[in-house]
Formats: sequence, C-alpha cells, structure tokens
Amino acid sequence: MLHSRRINEIENFIRSFSIFLGCLSNCTIFAKSYNNLIYIIMLKEILAVSGKPGLYRLVSKGSNLSIIESLADKKRIPAYARDKLVSIENVSVFTEDGETPVSEVFTAIKEKENGEKVSIDYLKADADGLRAYMAELLPNFDRERVYPTDIKKLLKWYDQLIVNGITDFSKKDEIEAGADEVKEEKRKDLSPASVKPAKMTSAKSMPKNTAPKKSVVGAKRGG
Repeated sequence: MLHSRRINEIENFIRSFSIFLGCLSNCTIFAKSYNNLIYIIMLKEILAVSGKPGLYRLVSKGSNLSIIESLADKKRIPAYARDKLVSIENVSVFTEDGETPVSEVFTAIKEKENGEKVSIDYLKADADGLRAYMAELLPNFDRERVYPTDIKKLLKWYDQLIVNGITDFSKKDEIEAGADEVKEEKRKDLSPASVKPAKMTSAKSMPKNTAPKKSVVGAKRGG
C-alpha cells in the first residue's frame, strides 16, 4: 500500500513538472512574439506629418482627431483628419529602378555608423557631400528626384529615432516571418486539438479606409 502511494506521488510530481516545463516553453514563445510585435508597433506608431519637421509618435487616434508627440521635444499636439500622417514604415526612397523602403536606408546608416548618430554634419554639408553620403547607403538612389533637402530629412529622422531608442528597422515582412516561425514552434509544442492557427492580416486584406498611407521620398517625374 505504501509502495503504491509512493508511486502515485512520483507520477504526480512528474506530471506537474511536465506542465511546468510546458508553461515555461510557452512563456519563451510569448516573449519572442512580444518582441516581434513591439518592433512592428514602433515602426507603425512613428509618423511623418506633412508640413511639420521631424518625426512624431502616435499617442491616441480618433475618427477625426489624433494626438501626436514630437520625438524632438516631447510636446503633444492635435492632428486633424485633414493632416497627412504617414507611418515611416510606409515611406520609401526613389531609386533608379523603383523604390527602396526607408527602413533599409536606416539599417544601412546604422551599420555604417555602428548604431550611433550620423557622423556627417548634414545641416552644414553641401549638396555634393550629402549625395556622396547617400551613395554609400543606397548607391542606386535617384539623383534627379531625391534632393539634398530630402537626404537631410532622412538623416534627421534617423538621428531622432536613435536618440529615442528606436534602433530596430526590420522590414515588416521579415518580422512577420519571424512571428510565423514562433507560431509554428507553439503549434508543435501544444496538442493539435487545442491550437487554432492565427490568421495574419495584410494591407491588401484590410478595409480600404484602414489601408496604410504610402509616401515616397523625392520629387515625382514630370510628364
């Protein structure tokens, strides 16, 4: 009788420990998903506002009014429906053969500057100096449509992001691929009966009035 009770205690312990390990694994998976989600939110929440210098963070959003906060001085101001707000996630730079997401340009700057602010004094640099710096980052950028003022704006944006601790410029598709990987890990760890595959929502499947606005750095060609 005592022997049987001892066996039951051991079996209960093993069962409890297995549950603990499962929870620990799920916590690790959750942490990975959370980090991926944070990167997506950060890029989506950082806005360029037409007619205003620098970048802003979206604080709250309503149907006709949003509250945005300047990354430069942390002042909060209202942004109305008539204001053009564009997430930097949806900003691109004109190239000779199309467009390149600004996130890739920021990543190139980060690698060149070892994660620090830009080394060039873009406020005092002349047009040739700005173009030379840009050519190191994006050799095929369109010299005709991307003006020196555009390059200054990009470098200023980058510096503001670095100062505010936003240093991950992963492209959305790379992040979502990582999130899918995490989901696959979780699916393997849990029993099939308890898992329902999550559906990723893309811009194409969003309602028209919620599709993200897109902006391209540079001037449009005439004609």
